[in-house]
Amino acid sequence: MNTAGRILLMLTLTLSLLSPTGLVVKIRAINPDRVAETRYKLDASKSTFMVRAFSGGLLWFKGHDHFIAVRDFNGEIRLTPQSILPASLQMTIKSDSLVETRDVFTEQQKLIINKELREIVLETAQYPEITFKSTSVTGQLTGSGQFEGKIEGDLTMHGVTRRIVIPAQVTLGANDLRAKGDFTIDRSDFKVKATSAVHGLVRVRDKLKFTFDILAQSY
Repeated sequence: MNTAGRILLMLTLTLSLLSPTGLVVKIRAINPDRVAETRYKLDASKSTFMVRAFSGGLLWFKGHDHFIAVRDFNGEIRLTPQSILPASLQMTIKSDSLVETRDVFTEQQKLIINKELREIVLETAQYPEITFKSTSVTGQLTGSGQFEGKIEGDLTMHGVTRRIVIPAQVTLGANDLRAKGDFTIDRSDFKVKATSAVHGLVRVRDKLKFTFDILAQSY
């Protein structure tokens, strides 16, 4: 919304009779952006959220990157459909919902990997949630219902909070939106370690790449 549009305010008139000869009109200004704000609930069942952990030179598993799926998450997006901004994002991930998906690993190996993810890497009993809360959203409309932006905010994982920026392409539908993008973090920034076991399967490099295609429903 441009400057001229923001100057236009909805006026709520409250009339109160103060005396037989006087009438006072009270005017309350309401920002139309706030009135038009829409909330969207993240739908994990219709979304994909993956973490790629690059191989760190494992012995008999050398060369196999890990593709970890985030199965359980929830959250909310708030934005103004006509102009997108202002906007915000909050998300909570259940740490123990991260699981290995690659077919190069046997089912038995996947069980070991998932156990190491929970008990050694993410320590989910102590840190059951990973959270993200935006502090600012910037960007621009690129077409009808299309928005390209950057979401800056605080990511908390393994008890450590760091400021990150997530690029995203957002497409608005009649009653939903879809956000796609990817970003990377260094696991050492969050004190997340690879396993130190002799036959550990999650011994990976420092960089983790997150890829998402998330659907959210208006409510």
